[in-house]
Amino acid sequence: MSNVDPQLLASWLAARSIARGLPAPVPDRGGLRVETGQPEELRRYVFAGPNAGISELAMEISEPRVFIKMCGRQEQLLARVNPRWTPQPDAYLMTKEPGRNPVPSLPTGYWMQVATEGRTTIARIYAEDDTPAASGYAVEHDGVFVFDRIATDARHQRQGLGAALMAALGTAQQSQAAQRVLVATEQGRALYATLGWRVLSPYATVALIPADG
Repeated sequence: MSNVDPQLLASWLAARSIARGLPAPVPDRGGLRVETGQPEELRRYVFAGPNAGISELAMEISEPRVFIKMCGRQEQLLARVNPRWTPQPDAYLMTKEPGRNPVPSLPTGYWMQVATEGRTTIARIYAEDDTPAASGYAVEHDGVFVFDRIATDARHQRQGLGAALMAALGTAQQSQAAQRVLVATEQGRALYATLGWRVLSPYATVALIPADG
């Protein structure tokens, strides 16, 4: 059972791994597994919907810092795991159809640097005193154009920097047929909606948290 197209999810997750320098996702229990290997996250499993493999994983896994993610509502995911798993903040898988890219525009007092490292485009915005104000990443892969880690420092929010980042990163898209994809927080969802994005599915997460964390 899938809440979103499994191929779209697979393409997004593969592009995300490229953007973050992580191993490519591999099939596992009807979903996809990524060995993230980070201090706060050892591994993640991602499912396109409430697959039976989720319950199997939740019963078998005992090591901490493992995350299970699913396209669907939080209650759907919680119904498939045991109480050892802790729900994480809500997120949303969002898409935007191919189309014209807005012209990047920065408010007065900021400047932007856009660079390409391998297959990843990186945009960084700085304040007049050269302190970092916002940053974001983008990768085109397998029919999707993925935006990742779009973040604005709290001191510089509500200045239009997020929209400027998205516009600048969008200029790197090569195929106008590639579908744009991102995962947004609750706060980010409102911004992206104003830029023409739509929610394809809620994106729920549970995790095994260490006893001391």
